[in-house]
Amino acid sequence: MKESNSEVSLREVTKETLRDITRLKVSPDQERLVATNAESIAEAYFSPDVPWFRAIYAGETPVGFVMLEDNAAKESYYLWRFMIDARYQKRGIGQKALELLFEYVKTRPGAKVLYTSCVPGEGGPGPFYEKMGFVYTGEEDDGELIMRRELGKEATDA
Repeated sequence: MKESNSEVSLREVTKETLRDITRLKVSPDQERLVATNAESIAEAYFSPDVPWFRAIYAGETPVGFVMLEDNAAKESYYLWRFMIDARYQKRGIGQKALELLFEYVKTRPGAKVLYTSCVPGEGGPGPFYEKMGFVYTGEEDDGELIMRRELGKEATDA
C-alpha cells in the first residue's frame, strides 16, 4: 500500500489531530500489551515534566503513536509507549519510526541508552524490539521485561 512507501515522520499531536490519533488501535489480541493512545496522552498531561510524545505518520496518514519518558535532568530515557495501528503493521513503518526516535534521543543530554519494557508472551513486541537492537536486562517491572538499547553511532547501522 502507498503508506509503506511514504516518508515516516514524528509529529506533535495537536487539538486538530487528537481525534485521529486516539482512533488508532492495535489488533484485539494486542490490546493487553499497550495502553490506548487516549490513555497515554492523558497520562502525559498529568506527568508534565518528562513525557515527550508524537504521532507517527506515513506520508500524511496518522498510523501510530510513540511516547518517551524524557528525563534530561537525570539523563534517563525510556520508551514508554509505542504502537502502530493494526492496519499499518508489518510494513516497516514501526522500524522507521523507532529509528527516528533513536535519532531524537541521541540529541538529549547524556543520552547513551534507551530503555523500554514489554509484556512477555505470544504476540508481544519483544522480538521486534530485539530486531531493533534492544536486549533484555534480566530485570522485570510489574510483570514487564526490561530491555535496553545502546545509542552509539553503530546502533542505527544495524
